[in-house]
Amino acid sequence: MRTRAAALLEQPGKWQIVDVELDEPGANEVLVRFAAAGLCHSDDHAATGDMPVGRLPLIGGHEGAGVVEAVGPGVRTLAVGDHVVSQFVPSCGRCLPCSSGHGNLCDLGIHALAGSMADGTYRAHLDGADVGQMTMVGTFAEHAVVSEYSLTKIDDDIPFKVAALLSCGVPTGWGSAEYGAQVEAGHTVIVMGVGGVGMNAVQAAAARGAAYVIAVDPVAYKREAALKFGATHSFAGIDEAADFARSVTGGQGANSAVVAVGVTKGEHVAQAVNAIAKLGTVVVTGIGDIKDEGLPINLWLLSMMQKRIQGVIFGMGAPPFEIKRLAEMYKAGRLKLDELVTRTYRLDEVNQAYADMHEGQTIRGVILHDT
Repeated sequence: MRTRAAALLEQPGKWQIVDVELDEPGANEVLVRFAAAGLCHSDDHAATGDMPVGRLPLIGGHEGAGVVEAVGPGVRTLAVGDHVVSQFVPSCGRCLPCSSGHGNLCDLGIHALAGSMADGTYRAHLDGADVGQMTMVGTFAEHAVVSEYSLTKIDDDIPFKVAALLSCGVPTGWGSAEYGAQVEAGHTVIVMGVGGVGMNAVQAAAARGAAYVIAVDPVAYKREAALKFGATHSFAGIDEAADFARSVTGGQGANSAVVAVGVTKGEHVAQAVNAIAKLGTVVVTGIGDIKDEGLPINLWLLSMMQKRIQGVIFGMGAPPFEIKRLAEMYKAGRLKLDELVTRTYRLDEVNQAYADMHEGQTIRGVILHDT
């Protein structure tokens, strides 16, 4: 079958609308009709070339929700008609990371940058050439063949528009605070960057009882929104936020700082390290140019104050578990998802959507597919 998709044909490049040909689902694969796709900054990293990809053309999108329309041989976890959320990291359940409780680091993730299926081959084609799918998913397509290891079934009563956010931004941000920073009641927490990921770190820190949740963002609209998601204070810059954290902790500093800046640089991590107290943790969630190396941090303070820097992918949680439990929290009214969606777009407006993101106009934009 043929389907419309937004794809990169070059790096750096703009998203282009193309018609691709899809194969039938192979073993342990399903055909998904995507209804909604979240517009995460990681896809923009692919467009700018900050993040290399192993295959061009590349269909973008790793946040998505839709309906299973066909299943291939051997599929055991999904059936036709199931509502599903995509995972930007697969989880096979059997490799060493999965079987030891680290499903966010599944060995199948090696195919994510190449955008292939779990067997290393491709299911989408353009003019006879294989087409990659962003992180094995490619939600910027109206239909896609996806590994069952990259999908989690959800209840039918969760709107696709918000279910798509459970693919990445919500669990990544939430887990950054819960698992990465290990926020406890009474803590003081700084969140640097309150977009589609950082806003969920704010939600989680507040839900876990932090006394002070301090949002940092240069965009006034986002600072104001953070107060509605649980932030107690907000500042335009990290220096002001750090000074405030010290003022309410007897000069010590924050217990933790989550760095969720859209294009993260070493200086952001260094600023966060300076803002936390002894025994504090800096959680590095945002990503930047893959060629950037080095952190300009004070090694004496890192060692002598026993500070910790923790990297995070998918919030350090097992994808199916996190998606399902956060979906239940939403249904129970304990998690804000509708409020994260600032604006919806048509597939043809994908480049405008990212322009809006760069201008600070959205917390999270979502593509609603015509199908």
